[in-house]
Amino acid sequence: MNVLVCGGAGFIGSHMVKALAAAGHQPITYDNLSTGHRDAVLAGEFVQGDLLHTADLAALFRKHPIDLVMHFAARSLVGESMHSPELYYANNVTGTHHLLEAMRTAGVQRIVFSSTAAIFGNPEYTPIDEAHPKAPINPYGRTKWMIEQMLADYAGAHGLDSVSLRYFNAAGCDPDGELGERHDPETHLIPNILRAALASQDPDKHPAPALKIFGDDYDTPDGTCLRDYIHVTDLCAAHLCAIEFLQANPGCHAFNLGNGQGFSVKEVLKTAEDVVGFTIPHTIEARRPGDPPVLVASADAAREQLGWKPERAGLEGIVRSVWDYLRSNTSS
Repeated sequence: MNVLVCGGAGFIGSHMVKALAAAGHQPITYDNLSTGHRDAVLAGEFVQGDLLHTADLAALFRKHPIDLVMHFAARSLVGESMHSPELYYANNVTGTHHLLEAMRTAGVQRIVFSSTAAIFGNPEYTPIDEAHPKAPINPYGRTKWMIEQMLADYAGAHGLDSVSLRYFNAAGCDPDGELGERHDPETHLIPNILRAALASQDPDKHPAPALKIFGDDYDTPDGTCLRDYIHVTDLCAAHLCAIEFLQANPGCHAFNLGNGQGFSVKEVLKTAEDVVGFTIPHTIEARRPGDPPVLVASADAAREQLGWKPERAGLEGIVRSVWDYLRSNTSS
């Protein structure tokens, strides 16, 4: 199958390109490289372009026969979305509208969309299942929820078939050591903890910002936020399952992806210290606006309907995969 991967030079997208090729598909990466890396695209053709440029999209769909689209291209920083919401409505919502219109013009009827647990806002209950009320508390989550509603409307009006996969906390690195998180700035907890670990041992060779824990006064067992961490290769496996699912199940669908277990920030820090073998210095800062205290998934629907289950669910293994990648890629 020819699969267009929008945002395929980013963290999750680049892992997906590799997984698609390994599964026998033909990936075509479309990325503006604003946050992605050209050298992270390890298979298939690469096309540089922007979802906001309709002419680029039209040329892409004219040139390439595409069977299915995977859409990872989005701004995804909660804090940034709070102070610059216009960037999120333009890039995420308008960009996706352009993509859907280009697909419609080209007759491409299937899309797998990267959604997020941020659509749920502050949980009314945990674990969070697909029926949980959608009440996002930051512009990032609101844009993702808007896109899910767009997909439902396009299904009803135009017969578009879609699966939205709602990630909880994507983490981990390619087990082969070829790919990892290379965000600038890095905002994800696990790589930031481990970068701080490297910096504490050799700050000249591994410069990194001091580790900050944002808030220790939440209504959780140790006062820090609880999150459900899922290895990036498990996310990719779910996308491969979604391809097969859409072939037999037209319409608009959504599934939560997580391990079903929450770990607090302090628990992640302790696990990282166990992995690296020493104490990692850190400070406690004020809460960040837009952060819910607890986000833990029920992925029962994905297990039952997609036939998916996470294979790398242990926190220690997730942390170790990042540690191994960072030690092998000192410039990351």
